[in-house]
Amino acid sequence: MKGLLRARVVQNLLAGLVFLYVEMIIATLRWRIENRAGADAAVASSNGLIGLFWHGRIAHAMACRPLLRDKPRRVMISLSRDGDFIARAAQWLRIPTLRGSTGKGDAQASKGGSAAFRTALKALRDGEVMIMTPDGPRGPHQAMQVGAVQLARAADAPVFLMGLAAGASIRLGSWDEGRLPLPFARAVLVLEGPLRVAPDADVDAMEAARSDWEMRMRSAQTRAETLLAGARA
Repeated sequence: MKGLLRARVVQNLLAGLVFLYVEMIIATLRWRIENRAGADAAVASSNGLIGLFWHGRIAHAMACRPLLRDKPRRVMISLSRDGDFIARAAQWLRIPTLRGSTGKGDAQASKGGSAAFRTALKALRDGEVMIMTPDGPRGPHQAMQVGAVQLARAADAPVFLMGLAAGASIRLGSWDEGRLPLPFARAVLVLEGPLRVAPDADVDAMEAARSDWEMRMRSAQTRAETLLAGARA
């Protein structure tokens, strides 16, 4: 079954279905957005920015596309076979992709991380939005890797953390506790930022930022789910 799902023709068909699904939830989700002023200002500027959300909330984040208005954006997607499918779906949605993922040492190079980092850095300097899942592509769940911190330091770019939740949704049972919001569901987006890393930050300072951002992003996710529960009460 897994081999069938990874066949090119099947993935193209599924990517088309994902496109229709995302367009529907963009049109119908009923959003409550908290702390959006800073993000709106960053989107309106000519400077690049980084947006981070947990891997299990990819569908929710796709539904936030209108918030970026006409600002150029790219999504970093791993070079895995599963990433191939996500990249095809992103093409249907007119979202440029950047293939690669963060890792450590030689593992980073083997995953295309070095080339992806250079391309992402140029995109940020050109004023684009870089969208990343810092616990992807394979976790651990809600454990932030250091790649986003390194990129923010190199580009001197502001970072916005996203907590995303939706009421009626399908639970996927995957490692990332993925959810698919259903059309017309209530949804909440909690934004945290802008956050920055000093251009001269050393290894210890970057690790402190990584740990702080992980805590803040988990808190934003919890806050989104709490606000959603309050709305349903």
